[in-house]
Amino acid sequence: MQETLRITEIFYSLQGETRTSGLATVFVRLTGCPLRCQYCDTAYAFSGGETVPLETILERVASYAPRYVCVTGGEPLAQPNCLPLLRRLCDAGYQVSLETSGALDIAGTDERVSRVVDLKTPGSAEAARNRYENIAQLTANDQVKFVICSRDDYDWAVSKLIEYRLDTRAGEVLFSPSHGQVDARALADWIVADNLPVRLQLQLHKILWNDAPGH
Repeated sequence: MQETLRITEIFYSLQGETRTSGLATVFVRLTGCPLRCQYCDTAYAFSGGETVPLETILERVASYAPRYVCVTGGEPLAQPNCLPLLRRLCDAGYQVSLETSGALDIAGTDERVSRVVDLKTPGSAEAARNRYENIAQLTANDQVKFVICSRDDYDWAVSKLIEYRLDTRAGEVLFSPSHGQVDARALADWIVADNLPVRLQLQLHKILWNDAPGH
């Protein structure tokens, strides 16, 4: 049986987040997500989409001749055929990242993939969905992301950073202000004041294109 995935969009743009921010990247956005974070900016990917054979996805990606590929959603790991897609992209020689909510098991992903794993803060309204077992799977190739919605969220994130020693488990720990909820300069000041081993992350795509689809 032919392997397929439900795809919302495939496009070429600059990476707006993570350690490859600012680098030209092909995005493969899978359809569907079991979470409903209150700040979600990709609700259009919850449903619909197009059922696409794996080979066709690989051909579309290759047409851009990219160096970097990001598989995102929605929640990519909600579709089992995400795993063979990640493997095939790595086999093709791309530098591959996976953006996941952290609610599903990451253990089956190819070790060459940089997994960007969210830890959902209380302000997300989905903190109960965090799968803390994923932390033991993290490597220096992976990244942990906190979207900060308030000062309380920041304090919570710091407590998890310390409790799980996340800066020693993952290659990057990313603190990102929730757009329109936390001032980026305030978050920067908190990070500096506490001398945290984290990277402040701003969403470049929102700054450049106001989060328009296809960017």
